[in-house]
Amino acid sequence: MLNRIILMGRLTRDPELRHTQTGTAVASFSLAVDRDFKDRNTGEKATDFIDIVAWRQTAEFVSRYFTKGRMAVVEGRLQIRDWTDKEGGKRRSAEVIADNVYFGDSKRDAEASGAYAPPAAGGYAPPPAAPSGGYGAPSGGDQFAGLTDDDGELPF
Repeated sequence: MLNRIILMGRLTRDPELRHTQTGTAVASFSLAVDRDFKDRNTGEKATDFIDIVAWRQTAEFVSRYFTKGRMAVVEGRLQIRDWTDKEGGKRRSAEVIADNVYFGDSKRDAEASGAYAPPAAGGYAPPPAAPSGGYGAPSGGDQFAGLTDDDGELPF
């Protein structure tokens, strides 16, 4: 049997990170996922709002690097939970248990949309850029540099 889901959508709120009594990290958030087709009456694509739960390192990763509006790709499984509400009524809810969460947009796209927030102090910092002037990444944020044809020798 197979229970596998892959979703791509935007976070509708910042992830909420909590810890169980034993200290296990758990993050919950929801994704707004557009349907592939347009509604006949309105001509608009319908959107589904899907609850996601991530555990352990995935939960910490999501809570650290994702914010409301950020595009995410979630790979996981569907889980149906039966529970009782405060009035004693039987309820059922569906959620995706995330095994992996990936960035669905680039950092530059997220910054332009206002969805990117840099990590808090003490968080992950990217490695320093290669020094300029060599064959490393050029300054200015671009990761690729064009080679000049001035000497005719290969750089390796």
